[in-house]
Amino acid sequence: MKDFERPLRVGLFGIGLDTYWPQFAGLEQRLIGYVDVVADKIARDGVEVVNLGLIDTPQKAVEAGHQFRAGDVDLIFLYVTTYALSSTVLPVIRRAGVPVVILNLQPERAIDYTAFAKLENRRTMTGEWLAHCAACPVPEITNVLQRSGISSHQVTGVLQGDAHVDREIDDWIEAARVAHIMAHTRLGLMGHYYNGMLDIYSDLTAQCAAFGTTVEILEIDELAAIRDQLQSGSIAAIRDRITSEFDIAPDCASAELDRAASTAAALIELVARHDIGALAYYYESVPDHPHEDVISSVILGCSMLTGQGVPCAGEYEVKNAQAMKIMDSFGAGGSFTEYYAMDFDADVVLMGHDGPGHPAVAQGKTKVRPLEVYHGKVGRGLSVEMSVKHGPVTLLSVIERAGKVELVFAEGHSVAGPILEIGNTNSRYQFDIGARAFVENWNAAGPAHHCAVGVGHLAGRLKKLALLLGIVSVQIC
Repeated sequence: MKDFERPLRVGLFGIGLDTYWPQFAGLEQRLIGYVDVVADKIARDGVEVVNLGLIDTPQKAVEAGHQFRAGDVDLIFLYVTTYALSSTVLPVIRRAGVPVVILNLQPERAIDYTAFAKLENRRTMTGEWLAHCAACPVPEITNVLQRSGISSHQVTGVLQGDAHVDREIDDWIEAARVAHIMAHTRLGLMGHYYNGMLDIYSDLTAQCAAFGTTVEILEIDELAAIRDQLQSGSIAAIRDRITSEFDIAPDCASAELDRAASTAAALIELVARHDIGALAYYYESVPDHPHEDVISSVILGCSMLTGQGVPCAGEYEVKNAQAMKIMDSFGAGGSFTEYYAMDFDADVVLMGHDGPGHPAVAQGKTKVRPLEVYHGKVGRGLSVEMSVKHGPVTLLSVIERAGKVELVFAEGHSVAGPILEIGNTNSRYQFDIGARAFVENWNAAGPAHHCAVGVGHLAGRLKKLALLLGIVSVQIC
């Protein structure tokens, strides 16, 4: 089932103490109103909110745990409205079995001490005090969760008008949405590894365990068979798309455009047939074999798929197909890249790669150029040339260390300047720590030589994604 057919479900509950309600008139309704404010913050397109309101007894907590479990929630926000017993929290979280974010949000930035002192009596004062006591039970709650072996996360601030709180809630929801997408993605694998690149060999079981991804092994024979059976009309439609979506160099032969269009049409059909959400591929065949003709004409089709949410990673780089999917799911693009040189005069790192690019994050229109040879690979044909949009970027590498999946990422900037116009993706990147320190620190983290690049600074969301998945993350800069 596609991820958009099974929406992200986010649970919400507030906590209070039933003993207070008969003692302090209006307090319960006031706190319920605060829970509704949080529900409005969480609500957005593509997210179903399961709001259980105010839980104020252990008995209600047990039932809430069952409701969240039955509701198939992916993430729970626990809003602490006032002092409440930890026994109103543990049964919920333990039964639900999903990550929890504790919202420690008080209704105002500070108590109005002057107005408070003028209240009519100490009972009224105490009720007002309790309405501001969100911070009080948080140590108790985190202590109990830790002792129960349950991890939790926190957002601390003000209920309304606090940009930090709103940004953190947005980031948690976005991270949960991407985790949800990864868990519903079918990763297609076609061909075999590039011989000798030991760093890119992957443990597929580790990838499935870390992200929930399912794997579909695809045969290049099927791709070739689909291409052989295509109708001329479908090929012409794809060629029209290529002409519209790309900047075609004048020296691109018409026959090569037809070849690329037919393979692109076949790729699009293959991906649709198997419900593929990301693809890692590599193949060589032998000279003049039909499969060589297929594999040497995939670049445009893979670029088109990458631009429409099905990232395609060459050289059978499974880990980087995952990284590209993560970046694309954050709406940042996710283009296949590696660094190949440094410009010490400009203090920039030069990065790019042959094969597919992500047209949606290109600086201008992606160019199509003919290549007489694909360096290190078989055949010749059309390739793409682009730079990533100038501005903030994030690099992401999905790595495997001692059988465990980790995320390594860095924030930088794509900057203007000369690039190598050789029919590849090529960009110039600057980092706050400088090119030399970036390269050394990135290498020390142990990534493979490929990574994914996307637009925008996403470190905060990537950290939260790793926390939700229970994996290690490392930020270089």
